[in-house]
Amino acid sequence: MSAAVSVSTAGTPVNPTSDVVEFAFTTGIAKPASGDWKTGSWDGTEPRAPDGAYLARCLVGPGGTVELPVGQYTMWIRITDNPEVPVIPFGLLRIT
Repeated sequence: MSAAVSVSTAGTPVNPTSDVVEFAFTTGIAKPASGDWKTGSWDGTEPRAPDGAYLARCLVGPGGTVELPVGQYTMWIRITDNPEVPVIPFGLLRIT
């Protein structure tokens, strides 16, 4: 699973890859609890063309960072910076 991340300060793009990134997968629209967060990683330290986003990732599935049973999940990303720690829902994941 990957998420495109774009960060800016006062309109200037910022590289977030030194920040800790985590993912959570919840049922329905429930917000993640502290134990729901799984360690993510950055796919490189350079922005991707064409939009300049950075890719954060988390391996989902057998042998991955998280294994989920059949169902539909809201995907969340949390990036720990100083002082901000945004928690953002970014889509749905359906496991069949």
